[in-house]
Amino acid sequence: MKSDPAPDQLQSADPRDWPVAPGWQPLVDAFFRSERGAQLLAFLRGRLGAGASIFPPQPLQALALTPPEAVRVVILGQDPYHGRGQAHGLAFSVRPGVRVPPSLANIFKEIERDLGTPPPAFPVPGGSLVAWAERGALLLNTTLTVEEGQAGSHARRGWEQLTDAVIAHVAAQAQPVVFMLWGAHAQSKRALINAPQHLVLCANHPSPLSALRPPVPFIGCGHFGQARAFRRAHGG
Repeated sequence: MKSDPAPDQLQSADPRDWPVAPGWQPLVDAFFRSERGAQLLAFLRGRLGAGASIFPPQPLQALALTPPEAVRVVILGQDPYHGRGQAHGLAFSVRPGVRVPPSLANIFKEIERDLGTPPPAFPVPGGSLVAWAERGALLLNTTLTVEEGQAGSHARRGWEQLTDAVIAHVAAQAQPVVFMLWGAHAQSKRALINAPQHLVLCANHPSPLSALRPPVPFIGCGHFGQARAFRRAHGG
């Protein structure tokens, strides 16, 4: 007998089980009605039927916690963490009590260097960035599911069409937004952000492999101070 899925993994390929904030619903519905959206759901159903462990349990969690009208900062990741118990639908974030991954540790390191704010207490909140999401930081991976132990396993299956639409929707709003694009993958989305009212910050990815390398090392980039100054200048 097949055991029930663990609570930290995807249990359904039905978007009705993935709530989002009302402002995102028309965009999400349009995607899943499209041919590419239908292909993605068929792929997910097939992988679940084959017994694959897929993370996170709520792929659209970033769109549930941060409504479009509340977005003030966008931080782009690539795909969810592929270790059990880590991914929960927010880019770079892990659940409270989970060991802080190296990229997130470097994010906290740069915040401390830039703003003087020490890393959050462990285990709670630990590496959870839920509070950021609730305060207007859209923590968006460009691919929203992954299989256990297989980084990038759901790339180019259709999620990118939805997440590109999300980025473009935010970029089209009059409200000034800070876009933090770390690494080549995130920076490939730069063309979707062409309105002059936004602040676009680019640096290397916070991964230990690139955080200290040129051309723009992540450690020392000063993005958090720049974002804070921009938000204060625009009433945030």
